[in-house]
Amino acid sequence: NEESLYSRLGMQFMPPEIRGGALEIDLAVSKDIPRFVEVSGIRGDLHTHTDWSDGRDSMEAMVTVAKMRGLQYIAITDHSAGRGIANGLSIERLKNHMALADDVERKIGGIRVFSGTELDIRADGSLDYPDDILRDLDWVVASVHSAMGQDLPVMTERIIAAMRNPYVSAIGHLSTRLIGQRKPVEADYEQIFKAAKDTGTALEINSSLERLDLKDSHIRRAKEMGVMLVISTDAHTTEGLSNLEFGTRLARRGWCEARHIMNTLDVD
Repeated sequence: NEESLYSRLGMQFMPPEIRGGALEIDLAVSKDIPRFVEVSGIRGDLHTHTDWSDGRDSMEAMVTVAKMRGLQYIAITDHSAGRGIANGLSIERLKNHMALADDVERKIGGIRVFSGTELDIRADGSLDYPDDILRDLDWVVASVHSAMGQDLPVMTERIIAAMRNPYVSAIGHLSTRLIGQRKPVEADYEQIFKAAKDTGTALEINSSLERLDLKDSHIRRAKEMGVMLVISTDAHTTEGLSNLEFGTRLARRGWCEARHIMNTLDVD
């Protein structure tokens, strides 16, 4: 098998995800390949949707399945009102959503349910909810869902402006790509990674098979720059919660260890 072949060559086993013809051969010879993050090490999912917005399943169902999958915590991040699509939540509905999250956590037990949102980063970099609402949430994912054809400098500043908001926890699916359907936005990712580091904003590795965003080269560069990353499913169904596996494979392609991924941390 592969393990014995590498051993016979006097090399450390190279996980398939990192075999790209770069430094991994030298590191295998010197036996310095790190231990990369594994899906079994992911403790929580911090981007999920329910039937409150454009998801299919109820909050209770999503939390129940997350608990069955062994997660310690889940953030319910239904959409903001935004452009009036995806059945986004008004401020009043969001407050009711937050109350339900507390009720579901008490009812199911054994798993923390974080109140959250996925809110739109508007074309001018402003956000859908005011700060006095955002400060009451546990987890805030800010994402671009519109005006994706903006010029590189405009898009770059737009995303960085969202990061400067102290209540934004993470940027969701940064490039906005849909594989085979939509190209990524034009942006200066190097500047964005620096801003993420400076502001303490996490960048999401979106595990949805239609997105897989960030891509591996961006993950590796962000990691090198000291950006905290989070692997999330962006699940819209209970079945979608299983997609953590694909985001974890992406993180491994980006040479991420558990210490580079925020949601390998215990709930405390």
